[in-house]
Amino acid sequence: METTVGKFKWTAAILSGIIAGAVFLILALLLVPIILGGSPWGLPRMIAAIVLGNGVLTPATFDIGIILTAVILHFFLSVIYAIIFTLLFGRLQLGPALLAGLVGGLVLYGVNFYGFTALYPWFATARNWVVIVDHLVFGVVTAWSYVTMIRPHTHEEAGKTPSIRAKHA
Repeated sequence: METTVGKFKWTAAILSGIIAGAVFLILALLLVPIILGGSPWGLPRMIAAIVLGNGVLTPATFDIGIILTAVILHFFLSVIYAIIFTLLFGRLQLGPALLAGLVGGLVLYGVNFYGFTALYPWFATARNWVVIVDHLVFGVVTAWSYVTMIRPHTHEEAGKTPSIRAKHA
């Protein structure tokens, strides 16, 4: 049984990071206020504080400059993490890649919210199950999007149906 789906594809890895980063951000902006009752702008401000300093943490309101900084940094990090993930598990078939994405998302949560708190202590306040789930989703979406982008998509490429030309030749 073949365990690889092709060589590493940089464009697919970068796009996977953008897709997974977008899903992560949308989930965070929706779930934090709906489930936790917090401000949707709290986590983006924590991200922005990495480069702007902890003075931007409060108030947890919308500020275009702070949020734009957070979004740019978030997508930059999402692409970096996706490249790392896809280098590690990008050659797996979809099922094992999704499982690896789950594990990778959990490891990423640990790194972000336990490892990096030595440098950015404000992330300790965002240790919760919603953020864990968001990281798990990030890992799964990264795996799914990368593997599906590098696999043959059409029935013809997958060898499932003959081409129209072959039928009528």
